[in-house]
Amino acid sequence: MPKIPLLEYYVEKLGAEPGFFGDWEVPMRFTGSIDEHMAVRTSVGLFDVSHMGRVLLKGPDVVALTQYIYTKDMSKVKPGFMSGPTLALNEWARVKDDEMLYKVSDEEWLLVPNALVREKMIGYIRSVVSSRNYKVEVEDLTHKYSMLTLQGPRAVEVMESLGAKWAGDLKPLEFRLNEEVSGIKVFLVSRSGWTGEDGFEIWGEHGELRRLIDLFIARGVKPAGLIARDTLRIEMGFVLGDHEYGEDPSKFPCALALRYGMGAITWSKKGFVGEEALRACRREGLRWVRVGLKMGKEAGRLFPRTGSRVFVEDIDVGWVTSGCYSPVLNRGIAMAYIDTRYAVFGEEVLVDVHGRRLSAKIVDFPFIEK
Repeated sequence: MPKIPLLEYYVEKLGAEPGFFGDWEVPMRFTGSIDEHMAVRTSVGLFDVSHMGRVLLKGPDVVALTQYIYTKDMSKVKPGFMSGPTLALNEWARVKDDEMLYKVSDEEWLLVPNALVREKMIGYIRSVVSSRNYKVEVEDLTHKYSMLTLQGPRAVEVMESLGAKWAGDLKPLEFRLNEEVSGIKVFLVSRSGWTGEDGFEIWGEHGELRRLIDLFIARGVKPAGLIARDTLRIEMGFVLGDHEYGEDPSKFPCALALRYGMGAITWSKKGFVGEEALRACRREGLRWVRVGLKMGKEAGRLFPRTGSRVFVEDIDVGWVTSGCYSPVLNRGIAMAYIDTRYAVFGEEVLVDVHGRRLSAKIVDFPFIEK
C-alpha cells in the first residue's frame, strides 16, 4: 500500500503512530487523539492530508465538463476561489464523491477527490471527457505535491508570524498560487479546511512542506492525526464517503437524504449526471434522512459505531453511519439515517451500543456551535 510522502518523518521525528486509511498509510495519532482534537478547537493543529487527491483539469471545455459531472453551478465561480462541496452523482442519484473545485482560470481548474475514490474518479472524469469529446486534459498531481491543513483559532496568527501577512486577508474559500511562507515555496494556499475551524490548506513539494512543518511546530502548532480529523468532522456533521454516502442504491439513500446544504445542489441547473433520478427523489419525497444523535450522559464515553441500529420503542427505524466520543460535548455522538416518519428533532430514540440499547436525542447539525 502507498504511504504519504512524509510518513517516515512523522514517525521518526514526531513520534506518529501510523495506520491505514483506505489504500494509504498515514499518521493516525501523535500524542493522543483527544489532545489533538482539542488543540484544533482551542488553539491550532496541523494535519497531513496527502492521501486525498489533487487533480488538474485544463482545456477550453473544463466548465462544460464540471457542469455535466457536478450538481452545483460552476459557471459563476470567480478565478481564485474554490467552489463546493459539490456532489458527483451516478444515474441513481447516489453519490460518487463530494469534492472541492478550485478555479484558476476559465480553462484551468483544480479539484480534490477523496482518497477512497481518487483513482476511480480520475478514470470516470477521463471517460466523460472521451465520450463527450470535451477538450480537457486530466493530470493527477497527487504524488507531485503533499497537502497540509493548518486548522484552529490561531491559524492566521501562525501564518502571519511566518511572514505570510497576505494569508489573513484571504476570504473563506479564496486561494493563491505560487506563494512563499518564510522563504519556503508553496504551490497553493487556500482559506479552507474540514474541521469547522478557521484555517488554511497548503499544497507544495514534499521537501518544502517538511521545512514548513518544522517552522509550524516551533510556533506551537500541534501535529494531529486522522483519528482527530475524523472526530472533528463528525462534531460538525460533515460526511465521509462509504459512511454517509456511496454509489450502491441498496446501501445508501438518494443524495437528498444527506441534507448536505451549503448549496451543493443548484436546482436551476440542467443536464448533470443523475439529475432525472435526483428530481424524482425530490418529487416523491424521502424515506430516509440523515440526522444527528446525541447520547445521554448516562452513556459516559460510549458511542454507537457504524451500522448500529436505532429504535423507537421496539421498532427498528434506522442505522448509524458514523459515531465518536465528542471531547467538546463530553459524550457520544453519531450520524444516522432515520425513517422520516420518526426523524423529529428533540425526540428520544434508543441506539444499540455494544449490545445495550442506550438513549439518545435526535438533533440537527452541527453538534457544536461555531
